[in-house]
Amino acid sequence: MKIKLELFGASRDLSDKDFLEFYIEEKNSIKDLRKKIINYVENNFKGNENFKKIIETSAFCSEDNNIVSDAYRITKDQRIGIIPPIGGG
Repeated sequence: MKIKLELFGASRDLSDKDFLEFYIEEKNSIKDLRKKIINYVENNFKGNENFKKIIETSAFCSEDNNIVSDAYRITKDQRIGIIPPIGGG
C-alpha cells in the first residue's frame, strides 16, 4: 500500500517537499511505519540522531485528522500526518 506521509513542524526537514511516500504491507501499523521512517533517516541522513528522535517522539494523525496510536492498522492507501512535539520556552 502507498502511504503519503504529510510532514509538519520539524519533520519538514526530512524532505524538500511537504511529504514523503512509503510503501508498506497491508495491515501494517503506525509502529511499522515509524520503523520505515527511521530506516529512511538512517539511509538518507546518515542516522541523524536528531531526526530519529523527532520520529520516535512524534504523534501521527489519520486522514480524518484524528490522532492515532502506534497500534493503529493501516488498511488502505492513505495520507498519514506526522506531528512532532512542539518545543519552546
